[in-house]
Amino acid sequence: MDVFLKGDEVATRNLTPGISVYGEELITEDVEYRLWNPRRSKLSAAILNGLKNLDIKNDDKVLYLGASTGTTVSHISDIAYNGRIYAVEFSPVTAKKLTRLSRQRHNIYPILGDATKPKEYMNMVENVDFLYCDVAQPTQSELFMKNMNLFSKDNTLGMITIKARSIDVVQKPKKIFKQEEKKFKEKGFKIIEKVKLEPYEKDHIAFLVEKNF
Repeated sequence: MDVFLKGDEVATRNLTPGISVYGEELITEDVEYRLWNPRRSKLSAAILNGLKNLDIKNDDKVLYLGASTGTTVSHISDIAYNGRIYAVEFSPVTAKKLTRLSRQRHNIYPILGDATKPKEYMNMVENVDFLYCDVAQPTQSELFMKNMNLFSKDNTLGMITIKARSIDVVQKPKKIFKQEEKKFKEKGFKIIEKVKLEPYEKDHIAFLVEKNF
């Protein structure tokens, strides 16, 4: 996976040299790199906290749920520069910003859609090599698994960042994480890796999973 260590930060090779997406610093060496801010991207936080088993290839097809304005999407766009990133966002206002980003980056395909209803965008998305979910709501694990079931290839990996407070504001995060992990196992998913996201994100954990077909 084309992610580079720059001091104590990570970076991706800029697909659109000279253009900063969200105010991130650009570094020019042999080529231009974009520093990947772990406080703006949970995937960057997971990588800095030791995520080891994710390998997005340069021609991978990626489904991204909860794309927002495209901060993390843009870095995946750098990594999968010959692939496609299907970026699903629910908010029309936010999706407009995502669409503007897709005009700069040829491999981003924005989709205005509801990740809880993946059949509504089935005709726009092919089977993917990697599925990423950053949707903070009580049913985040369920919608993630629903999309995995619909769009996975045989060897597709998926990653979900779980925000404990979006599921239950009373229970301790540790208990919530165990409950969510149990859901995956009961539905035939294998958790490959677990990474907590502190100090960058409070009460968050990332699960890297695969579907047991």
